[in-house]
Amino acid sequence: MKTSRTTSFLSASLLSLSLAACGGGSAGSDGTVSGTVTGLGSGLNLMLQNNGVDTIAVASNGTFAFPTKLSSLGPFSVTVSTQPIGQFCTLARATGVIPTDGNQANATVVACAANSLGATVSGLNAGSTVTLNNAAVQMVVNANGVSTFPGILAGGTTFTLAVAAQPATQVCTLSNASGTITAGVQSLATLNCI
Repeated sequence: MKTSRTTSFLSASLLSLSLAACGGGSAGSDGTVSGTVTGLGSGLNLMLQNNGVDTIAVASNGTFAFPTKLSSLGPFSVTVSTQPIGQFCTLARATGVIPTDGNQANATVVACAANSLGATVSGLNAGSTVTLNNAAVQMVVNANGVSTFPGILAGGTTFTLAVAAQPATQVCTLSNASGTITAGVQSLATLNCI
């Protein structure tokens, strides 16, 4: 009788240890790595990767989630594997561990910025316009402040701005009118009208 109780106790203990070793213990639940994308241009695609193996394509702003679940307290490391054409995306809070409660690790924020070209305009009279061009692309400016050429330019593209049409009663001159587009920032020339 005594042997039977000992055997039952040992069997129950071994079963409990086996379940814990197979993930049946209370170490936590699997979780998903997710995040938010902002600033991604319409029609553009961004490729993200987690831990160097789990890859997803993101085609719009908003939330995303990697399909592969990770074990509780498992590490994650999100990187940009392919940048969108004409934009540069940066990551915040891209590394961490899966929470023990099995919730999503909403730790990654991806911010994308367009590579754009513009001019800071000053001195332009109210009601006047001045036309700038960069190669075949023109921009009509009708107010002081920052004006941006349409479209997104690839990082590394060179630019040279020129005044194509002066205002009727003023003369506008450009400075910093040529250079190279830097990924993720707006390149600005200065246009001063007198």
